[in-house]
Amino acid sequence: QVQMVASGGDLVQPGGSLRLSCAASGFIPKSRTIVWYRRAPGEQLETVAHITSGGNTYYTESVKGRFTIFRDNANDTVYLQMNNLKPEDTAVYFCNSVPAVTMGPGTQVTVSS
Repeated sequence: QVQMVASGGDLVQPGGSLRLSCAASGFIPKSRTIVWYRRAPGEQLETVAHITSGGNTYYTESVKGRFTIFRDNANDTVYLQMNNLKPEDTAVYFCNSVPAVTMGPGTQVTVSS
């Protein structure tokens, strides 16, 4: 069963940067849109950003200008570059495709001094 696996989370200070990676454990078509989600403690799953096969992107308002989603088709990986991180970005980050496959356990991002 194919899973979308997110990695790259860490503990970082406010204002710092991280790059998250998203890759499938098996084959999925390159034509799929890839979505980054996050779940903060006690909160519901939130859509953070997505990128279509054609490179069109969407960002939730709170991350615009700070986060960038991009694809490396040669390596079948989608990245989420996160700059100027804030404590409110603390969450478990997940990724999935559209149509969805099994979502992996996510990667923890903690922004704290």
